[in-house]
Order: sequence, then C-alpha cells, then structure tokens
Amino acid sequence: MILIDGKKAAAELRAELKEEVAGLKSKHNKVPGLTVILIGDLTPSQIYVRNKEKSANEVGLKSEVIKYPDSVEEKTVLEKIKELNSDETVSGILVQLPLPKHIDKQKVIEAINPSKDVDGFHPMNVGNLSSGYESSIPCTPLGCYLLIKKIEPNLSGKKAVVVGRSNLNGKPMTQLLLKENCTVTITHSKTKDLKAECLEADIIVAAVGIPELVRGDWVKKDAIVIDVGINKTDNGIVGDVHFDEVSKNAKALTPVPGGVGPMTIACLLKNTIECFKRSQK
Repeated sequence: MILIDGKKAAAELRAELKEEVAGLKSKHNKVPGLTVILIGDLTPSQIYVRNKEKSANEVGLKSEVIKYPDSVEEKTVLEKIKELNSDETVSGILVQLPLPKHIDKQKVIEAINPSKDVDGFHPMNVGNLSSGYESSIPCTPLGCYLLIKKIEPNLSGKKAVVVGRSNLNGKPMTQLLLKENCTVTITHSKTKDLKAECLEADIIVAAVGIPELVRGDWVKKDAIVIDVGINKTDNGIVGDVHFDEVSKNAKALTPVPGGVGPMTIACLLKNTIECFKRSQK
C-alpha cells in the first residue's frame, strides 16, 4: 500500500509556489497578498491562522492577520472586508471560521469580493465551479484532488464515492471529480447501504465526521482512499477511515494527521496566487 504523505506533497507544492511568486515579483514588481481575519481566541483557529501565516511567508507572499475580539460587531467586520475588497495590495481575503454566534456567516462570505475569495465559499465561485467555469476552489477538496492525481493521473471512467455532502468538501469534491470524467456517487449519513456503495468505488473520499466509519471490508482491493476526517477520541485523533483495516486493502491511503491537512494550507496559498494572476490580466 502507498501511504499518501500530505506533508511531503504540501512541501513540494510550496516549493513550486515559491518559484512562481519569485517569477511574478520580477514580472509585476509586486507579490500576491493574503489577509486573514481572525475573530475571538479559539485555540484551533489560532493554530490554523499561525500556520497559514508561516506558510505564506515561506513562499514569499505578503501576509497580514487582522484580529478582533469575540465581542466585535458584525458591522465592523463587514466594513473591514469592504475596505480590503478595494485594497489593490490584497489578492486574497479569508475570514477564519467558525464565527461567534452574533455574526452571520453567510453575510460575511458574501461580503468578500468573489475575485478575492480564496476559500472558494462565495456563491458565485460555488456556481462557477459547478458550471465548469474559472473559479476559486475550496482548499480542502482541491488538496484531496491533487493527492489523488499524484497516485492516478488519469481518472477518466473511475467510479468515485464521496462520503459526506457538505458545502465545504463533499459538494465541491464531487464537481472536481466530475470534471475528471469520474462517475461520482455522493453518499451521507442517510444513505441506505453505505458499505455496498463504497465497495463499488475506485476512489473513496471520506468527509463525514464519524470516527473510523469506513472499515476494511468496505473497501475493494486497489481503491484510493482519502480521509478528510479529524475526530477527537479517547485514543487520540482519528479520521473517518479505520486506518489499520483499510490499509490492508487499499492501493493508497492518507493518514490522519499528516494527510489532507497540510495540503489544505498549501492550496490556500495556491488560490491566493491564482487570484493575483487573474487580477493582473
């Protein structure tokens, strides 16, 4: 079995992006800029943002983090986004989720100019992706897609099963696989015989948030299995896939942690650079 090393893949992608940023700098005499808005002091969010900032600096992006307390008014955040939308030095804007309850997540997402939406969550980008047009692609599914392509460059005709139907991962993942001419089945917690669906799949992407849901006897020989889940259990952090069991059958499998996670941040940098390039056209 191939253990899909997300850390290594992310380091390779960052090295490519670093070269690209250097090229853009010499061509345009400026570099792409990423601004992250962080509200409150949730530890996971702070760690994510720190990692994003570190990675952005590593590839040569201009990076800025704007911090607000939990008590910040929605109006203040929306005004700041409006200001960043018109700032030419900012190529990408990201508001770290989750947000405090008094701030409307959808309002915040829709306030970001779609051409600076590096998360790919704006309805316009969602629509463009599903229509096959140019768009920002959400970072986690993009990371999954790039890892799958490393194992199997030609996905045409493959049967893929996506476990989970979220807007963050399941739905955009489906669009990316359809674009590659896969036959895609979206499954979820209400699917009648999930095991039978998974057994048909050449590719399984599990993103449903149920610890070790996908078992060894759910996976056919030589399937590629991507585990997006991060679940805290008494035995530490586990994915949505039972790693030990599935590793006996799968052709390739991502570990948790160290699989999809590192690619998500590298793809955020990639999206920032793409936004910059589109703005220079």
